[in-house]
Amino acid sequence: MTNDEKRSLTLRDVSEASGVSEMTVSRVLRNRGDVSNATRERVLRAAKELGYVPNKIAGALASQRVNLVAVIIPSLSNMVFPEVLGGISQVLEDTELQPVVGVSDYLPEKEEKVLYEMLSWRPSGVIIAGLEHTEAARAMLNASGIPVVEIMDVDGKPVDTMVGISHRRAGREMAKAILKAGYSNIGFLGTKMPLDHRARKRFEGFTEALAKNGVEIQEKEFYSGGSALAKGREMTAAMLERNPELDFLYYSNDMIGAGGLLYLLEKGYHVPGEIGLAGFNGVELLQGLPRQLATMDACRREIGAKAAEIIAARVNGEDTDMITELTPKISFGDTLKRR
Repeated sequence: MTNDEKRSLTLRDVSEASGVSEMTVSRVLRNRGDVSNATRERVLRAAKELGYVPNKIAGALASQRVNLVAVIIPSLSNMVFPEVLGGISQVLEDTELQPVVGVSDYLPEKEEKVLYEMLSWRPSGVIIAGLEHTEAARAMLNASGIPVVEIMDVDGKPVDTMVGISHRRAGREMAKAILKAGYSNIGFLGTKMPLDHRARKRFEGFTEALAKNGVEIQEKEFYSGGSALAKGREMTAAMLERNPELDFLYYSNDMIGAGGLLYLLEKGYHVPGEIGLAGFNGVELLQGLPRQLATMDACRREIGAKAAEIIAARVNGEDTDMITELTPKISFGDTLKRR
């Protein structure tokens, strides 16, 4: 068949190939109605051999919905979010729903644009990272008439439902562990935080817990761009050059924390006796470091799975909780003393 002769396959093509009516083909492909197993297998085999794909848009014209779940995340390069997507996919693969991913690059205006495009396809639900959105984005989510799950954070008010951890609580718990271990001259290294709201909340919780114990952060170092090992090395070197008396470094994520750890070991620092350090996220990739970095697991896969469960339940008309808060635990590793 030439390019000029190509055309889209239709239900009639599958009907003729399988020897059953178009109505029966439709029932089988939509998994509706009472159809014998033999007939169902014959139709599915014919559709597969032909390469037929149902026109979901046509069905959506009647139902006003397609079996897609819009998933909007800030980044695919950040190792946090692939694990979230893994949890979502694992749950949805047992349903008729399929995730479709959009990336905002931590930019509110881009998130708004991605959300607009995805909602125009009338998905069955939305899973979106964070609680902070533009007014227009919140208006679209409120008016969508579909289940919305905001993920990764519970420090705020959701549009509909939310699944995540309290980042303020995570920051407070890490500060308490650091103080309990006997450290007092503390530096903080992290992202520039106007757009990284979850890192900002951890920082707020961290400084709040320190202040309650009469301790202030001695040094701060911030960066923009990706969370890379090289950034961690550079920031750690600069901070210790300014203040060599620091005895603990708290990093906003594990990647820069790993860079800091490698720098300290290279320079001959005794970790965690002379100086301790900790990150955040519990990235498994870093378990091959010479020393295990102290960190806190952000419950990424569990968050994705729970969000998908909520969407699937709501699509089926079931009630769900508005707030699902998961509790991360500190992993002391080899860089944070226990007392």
